[in-house]
Amino acid sequence: MAVNTKAIKNRIRSVKNTKKITKAMEMMSAVKMRKAINNAINTRLYARLAQELIEHVSKIEEPNVDLLEVRPVKNMLVILVSSNKGLCGSFNSNILRKAKMILDDVKNVARHRISNTNEILPADKINVDMIGIGKKGANFAKKYGYNLLAIYEKLTDRPDMDEVVPVARQAVTLFKEKKYDKVIVVYTDFKSSMKQEAKVRQLLPFSSTDLEKMISSLGDEKNQKKVSEEIDDLKKDKVDMVNCIFEPSLDVVIENVFPRLVEIQLYQAVLESVASEHSSRMMAMKNASESADEMIKELNLSFNKARQAGITQEISEISGGAAALE
Repeated sequence: MAVNTKAIKNRIRSVKNTKKITKAMEMMSAVKMRKAINNAINTRLYARLAQELIEHVSKIEEPNVDLLEVRPVKNMLVILVSSNKGLCGSFNSNILRKAKMILDDVKNVARHRISNTNEILPADKINVDMIGIGKKGANFAKKYGYNLLAIYEKLTDRPDMDEVVPVARQAVTLFKEKKYDKVIVVYTDFKSSMKQEAKVRQLLPFSSTDLEKMISSLGDEKNQKKVSEEIDDLKKDKVDMVNCIFEPSLDVVIENVFPRLVEIQLYQAVLESVASEHSSRMMAMKNASESADEMIKELNLSFNKARQAGITQEISEISGGAAALE
């Protein structure tokens, strides 16, 4: 019985040490989550204004821009935003499940929806290549046999624009060279600390419909209302771009502005994913700490029962020995 209680005490000590680790990770993730959420929210207004710009430009007659060219999809590039580490609950499994689902039905996502009734169908055979932002996405590409063009795994907990620009520029260059006919991003949209949702959005060619979906799905209703109010305030002084004169020319202005819009869309997707990752990790560590508390209670109960049983046995043995001597 002594061996039994000793084993239980060692188990209790081990669980308590584990709880200290999970509690510390929970607190660290909570701090990182708050900073990541602020970063994501602060860029949503910029992303909204990017959408406004694309809508205005699309109304101007035939701007000669490569990034607006819509062609049947033969080759598609998928940018998959995941994490480098685990211990973040269902964050990675959800985004990888979403990627697997869309790639199993790749012809559907490869269609260009021009309007509610018109669409451009893809080729019979579609080649899919991937860029992984995070190690988990790269592992997904290797597991299912997709060609991995690049992996970006050195993003910080608070990524800035410079960390995302190389990915966006690579996608823009490959699209301009017509090596890919469509570029999509798979990321996790942050709704709240309790809810994150895997999303798929088109980066190239520019689609005001997809950009509207991406912007309208960012965050919860409270944050959406705040951003919408700020947009309404800006619209009060809005100037119709059709009546504007562009210098040196509209094509040159657009050629320089549109790549920046790709960068901000991708940057926004990364920020949303980072906020979702930290939130998911915080909740996972919180659940682990609570489970450790319950396990410690059960082990203490088992320890007390084992000790009482040992004491009872010892008293019985003493009583039996005393009775034998009489």
